[in-house]
Amino acid sequence: MARTREDRQIVETATEARQGEPGPSVAALLAISTGLAILILAVIWFVFFRT
Repeated sequence: MARTREDRQIVETATEARQGEPGPSVAALLAISTGLAILILAVIWFVFFRT
């Protein structure tokens, strides 16, 4: 991962620029959205399909 400086800017290749790491906010978003999807499906099941 060699970075070079040109006119006070760091120049990277496109592949190097895309190598960000997802932080804890991405994991929290995934967990919350999955939980909400399960909750919504459970409510739909209780309202329409419970006998």
